[in-house]
Amino acid sequence: MKHNHDCEDHCHSNTPSDQAGLANHNHHHHVKIDNNRGKHLLFVLALNFIIPVVQIGGGIFAHSVALISDAIHNFSDFTAILIAYIAYKIAKRGASIHNTFGYSRAEILATLINVAMLIGASGVILYEAIIRFRNPEPVQGIIVMTAATIGILGNGLSAWVLHKDSEHNLNARGAFLHMMGDMLTSVAVLFNGFILLFKEWYWIDPLLSLVIVIFILKNCWVILKEAGLILMNATPKEIDITKIKRSIESIPQVCGVHYLHAWQQSSSSIAFSAHIVVHDQLVSQTEALAKVIRDNLMNNFKIDHPILQFETSPCGNGTMLCEISCAGEYELDRTI
Repeated sequence: MKHNHDCEDHCHSNTPSDQAGLANHNHHHHVKIDNNRGKHLLFVLALNFIIPVVQIGGGIFAHSVALISDAIHNFSDFTAILIAYIAYKIAKRGASIHNTFGYSRAEILATLINVAMLIGASGVILYEAIIRFRNPEPVQGIIVMTAATIGILGNGLSAWVLHKDSEHNLNARGAFLHMMGDMLTSVAVLFNGFILLFKEWYWIDPLLSLVIVIFILKNCWVILKEAGLILMNATPKEIDITKIKRSIESIPQVCGVHYLHAWQQSSSSIAFSAHIVVHDQLVSQTEALAKVIRDNLMNNFKIDHPILQFETSPCGNGTMLCEISCAGEYELDRTI
């Protein structure tokens, strides 16, 4: 483990104006991305209201429980996007005395609400499918295919709109994958309608509904797992604490790093904290080093909210993890 370096002072002072300029640039870029995400969510919201209305009408007229189940799934998407948009607006509120971390995790709470709604919708679909298995009804294939085609076009357009936002935001990425999944589901319903044009295999309709339920519940589990990890302040899966430690310790002037923490502050922001050991010096002399470390964390690990504590000797036992968090011991290779 590398703790000692040539820690001579290679700092280049940053003027306040330079630091302010950098902060303003990042802030404006982030606001632009946020505003675009809000507009995209509104567009997808409107689109996902029209799709299930058309599909439910077609499903009732065609006596297709598969089409109705697909419509319920799509309507749950409308509700999910509505909740996500409300959470997005709440998350934009700044920190307050009573909420010093702000409201960014409102999006995570919205995710849990959406999972509960999807599970409820799955129960309704499952109930209807069982009834249709016992009492099959004729299904009009042409109407099923027409409504499914509308779903494919609408969900495909929604996925295309959300694709760019999915690169910056976890919730947007989840919505994008949801839209892609819905489009594939509509493709399956279209295939169902095509078969019914030639074969009176009405049992395929409720069977397809069961497949849709399995698909929905699988997505619920994935979303619930990710939301739980964020609420538990777990280290993001794309972050390797040991690599970050080595990267920071390779920077000149850094004599050691310990007590590292990384957690998902919101669906699109990663926070990080660590104690940085340096030679005894004025606090002002650490400003340039802090900037180097922040740039390293952002460029190499996409960490946008670092909290750095500089000290001249390791506090506590100086291990990578805080002994308070790990009851005085930890295993480097331990996985849960």
